[in-house]
This record gives sequence, structure tokens and C-alpha cells, in this order.
Amino acid sequence: MLKKILLTLRLGFFSLLLHKMRSSLAVLGIMIGVTAVIWLVALGEGVSQEAQRQIKDLGATNIIVKSVKPAAGSSADEGARFLPYGILREDYDRLLGNIPWIRQAVPMREISREFRHRARSHQGQLVGCTGEYLELNQLSLWDGRFINADDQKLLANYCVIAQSVAEQLFPTENPINQSLQIDSDFYQIIGITADRDPSAAIGGSLAGRDYNSDVYIPLETLRARIGDQVMTGRSNSMEGEIVELSQITIGVANIEQVDHAADIIRELLSRNHPNEDYAVIVPKELLRQAENMRMMFNALLILIAGISLLVGGIGIMNIMLATVTERTREIGIRRALGATRADIIQQFLVESVVLTGIGGALGVAVGFFCKPATNSIRKFLNTFFPDSMASVPASIQNLEPQVAYWSVAVAFGISVGVGLLFGLYPARRAAMMDPIEALRHE
Repeated sequence: MLKKILLTLRLGFFSLLLHKMRSSLAVLGIMIGVTAVIWLVALGEGVSQEAQRQIKDLGATNIIVKSVKPAAGSSADEGARFLPYGILREDYDRLLGNIPWIRQAVPMREISREFRHRARSHQGQLVGCTGEYLELNQLSLWDGRFINADDQKLLANYCVIAQSVAEQLFPTENPINQSLQIDSDFYQIIGITADRDPSAAIGGSLAGRDYNSDVYIPLETLRARIGDQVMTGRSNSMEGEIVELSQITIGVANIEQVDHAADIIRELLSRNHPNEDYAVIVPKELLRQAENMRMMFNALLILIAGISLLVGGIGIMNIMLATVTERTREIGIRRALGATRADIIQQFLVESVVLTGIGGALGVAVGFFCKPATNSIRKFLNTFFPDSMASVPASIQNLEPQVAYWSVAVAFGISVGVGLLFGLYPARRAAMMDPIEALRHE
């Protein structure tokens, strides 16, 4: 039996070599289809893993409460307009008093500001925070120290700047113990945070965040020096907002308590915020949504790539039908020598599967070059189109394709299945020929 199978495979292979160009084009079509499946899934996995990493960075046991600016503002006195919204310090105290599982609660307030040192300036985010902010956002110190509890009590005019801010404002000096001007106040620099990769936006829930343009001061100092009201002038009027806290990140003891704690937070906030000027974000839920989206995305990619395999399969059928016509006399001779219809079907199916199998194997081999090819393309674009690449989101610039081994098996299995499916009709047509009529064929 094994000897017969090997002989059939050998005959099928040599029959295809009689028409090298036609067979090569058929193999190329299948190879492209298989490569497309593997590459598309690899790119999708890379995007998905980056998104999941961003979500995991937020902490699976964390709950994020953010202030959200309402669509419509409220007006105050004539000539001035202020919009109060968002989380209050009372909300912070209320949450601490009503949720027993809280492990930590980190409040913060951020405002866009210009930072100055002598003639140099830098536009970035001024962040009022507590000492826990450093670990929460996976920041590390490049030099000096971070804000502590004593700085909060003393309302100290201390600040910690990001390394990129230090390099721009202090290109030739050590920033530690130097002064930084924010509005009309001066702050002593006590520390520098190391550069950190920006976080990408996650759906519509969280905006992207660049930590490398931040300056950190004690939250209580920001409240005392700047206050809750931020104003901007427009023509003959003043516009602004009144926000006490931009965000509170609440960490609970274990992941089983996250959903219950989030429900309590939503209930407490809904009683005091009828305008819904807040958002409760649960990274655990985002992670689950990201996983569902990954599965849907992969299914879509396989469907798209499968269309190219379908087109390749139609090409295989076309080639095999032409082969049957060309080999009609051969079929008649084999039938006359005792070959059964099953033998003829087997012969042509083997030739079809050999075509798609070779194409599938080559597609798998090329599929594993997805990561090197992506890195080469990225390097080329960075070299010749640096300005265009600079505008691309960091999550795309740093994308690392991840070849999923299940996609390799699926793609190769589909390619062999295509050979069987689209080779069946030509094989049956060959087997159903009348031997006598086939022998008469010229």
C-alpha cells in the first residue's frame, strides 16, 4: 500500500514538471494566500499584544475614575464664563470611606502649562500628584528623588521634571536644585524621571499619554498656588474651567473585588454628578474587550486571506481541467491496462494536492519572515521618510509582529484542503471518461 502511494506521488510530481511555468504560477498563487494568512494574523497579534500590554500597565486590580468635560458649558457672570465639572475632593473622601477593600487611592490633577528657565521654554503637562504616582505609572527616577508626604504637608515649591524636559531646558547644566518657573511662581527641581515610552490610546476609553513632557509638583501645592480654576482669554471674554481632580486611580486588594468596587463607585458618583461629568474605567473589562476584539480581528483577517486561497483554488481547478484534456489518451491507456476509476481519481487528486502542498509549504516558509520584513520596512521608512514616520503613533512604530503557530497550521491545512476540494471535479471528470473514446483522442 505504501509503495503504491509513493509511486502515485512520484507520478504526480513528474507530471506537473512537464508544465513547469503553469505549475509554478499555481504554486505561487497558493503560496501568496498562505503567506497572507500568516502575515496578517501575525500583524494582528502584534497590535493586540501591544494593546493588552498597555491595558495591563494600568493594573488588573485598578479602577480609574476620570473627570470628563461635558459637551455643553455653563455660563457665569457677564464677561466671564466658567465650567465646573469633574471629580471633587469630597468624592475622593467619600470613596475612601465607603469601599473597604481599597489598597491605595492616588489622586492627581493635570493642567497644560509652559515651563521656563531663563530664556528657554517648554510646553507640557503640569501634574499635581502624590508620591504613589511614580510606581503607579511605572516611572523610574533618573536622578534625585520624587515627591513625598512631607512635601504635601509643607506645600513645598518642589518639582520633578521628565528627562526630556531637563534636556531641553538645561542642555548644559545639572537641573537638580535649579529653579523652574511656572506662571509667576518658581519651583526647586528635586528630581528627574527617566524617559518612558508613551502609552497608546485604548479605544475611546483612555487617551494616549506622553510622560516625557511632564512636570510633577505636590498636589496640595498645585491647589494652593494655582487653584482649581484655570482660565484662558478669548477676544473680550475669559473662558475657563473649574476642576478639583482630573483622576483618581483606586487599587483594590484582589481582582475578585474589582467589579463590586466599580459598581459602588458608579453608584456613589451618580448621586452627586447628574451631568455624568466622570468616567469609570476598569482595565480588567478593557482587557476582556481587547481579547474579544482580537478574536474577531483574527477571524476577519483569515476570511480576507482565505479569499486569496479561494482564488488560488480556482486556478488549480483550471489547471487540472486543462491537464485532463491534454492527457485524455493517457487516461484511456491506463484504463485499458486495468486502472480503476478510483485509481484515476487518486492520481489527479494527488497532483492537485502536490501543487497546493508545495505552495503551502513555501507560504509557511515565507510567513516566518514577517518580523524581519516588517523591521526592514520600518528601517527603510525611518531612513527615507523620517518626518512622516514621526507622525505615526508610537504603538505602530514599535509594532512587533507575532507569528501565531495556529495560523501556520490553519493556513497550511486550508491550502491542502483547497487542493482536495478544487481537484475533485477534474479528477472525477477524468475517471468518468469512456476508455474507448479516450483511446481514440488525438
